[in-house]
Amino acid sequence: MIRCLTVDDEAYASQIIAAFIEKTPFLELAGTTTSALEALQWIHEGKVDLVFLDIQMPELTGIQMLKIIGGKCKVILTTAYPDYALEGYELDVIDYLMKPISFERFLRGAQKAQELLAKTVVLQPEPENLMEPEKYLFVKGNRKNMFHKVEHEDILFVEGLKNYVRIHTPNERIVTYQTLQYLGDKLPMPPFFRVHRSFIISVAKIQHIDGNSLTIGNQIIPIGESYRESFFEFINGRM
Repeated sequence: MIRCLTVDDEAYASQIIAAFIEKTPFLELAGTTTSALEALQWIHEGKVDLVFLDIQMPELTGIQMLKIIGGKCKVILTTAYPDYALEGYELDVIDYLMKPISFERFLRGAQKAQELLAKTVVLQPEPENLMEPEKYLFVKGNRKNMFHKVEHEDILFVEGLKNYVRIHTPNERIVTYQTLQYLGDKLPMPPFFRVHRSFIISVAKIQHIDGNSLTIGNQIIPIGESYRESFFEFINGRM
């Protein structure tokens, strides 16, 4: 997951970007702020990978912030002014989004960031004892020091209920008192995908999709309105 920070002196504009981030499966909203100085503190503490940064702000402009950041994280500029595009690209921004920003345009910029950050990881030297990515997770059981080991390939879908989460596999349903957001951070996306505020599904286990729902086994799972666009864009990319 790419940890994101939105920085805009207009709270409403920042909330729009935050909503877009929460709809995008490979992005995680680390925070929002209207203060350039607060944003710099987050960045220097290494809390974010990608910043959606406004240009016209009272404390520091986005261009001034770019010079201070100095490559500590990746940046996408969000602005109503086209005049700074060239200077922004000279300072190595990933994209330049003109307000008002549509989700489709936002997603294209986010995908650029995903591709660039993935290449950055691949180009890092690999330690000699590097292990393969884990293909399982441990979840808490209903007693102290009790844990269930769950193989990724066994998971059909994960269902978030009021005070707990239920993991559905072909042979059992495992109940754990952890949050859906916590498990979403642990599961690789894709092959897992959050399609609803209460469901994370394994794409490989989908039997068919019909309008605003999908079927896994004998379970019909709704596709939430705020997740629909990104989900179908992902599916269309696999056609």
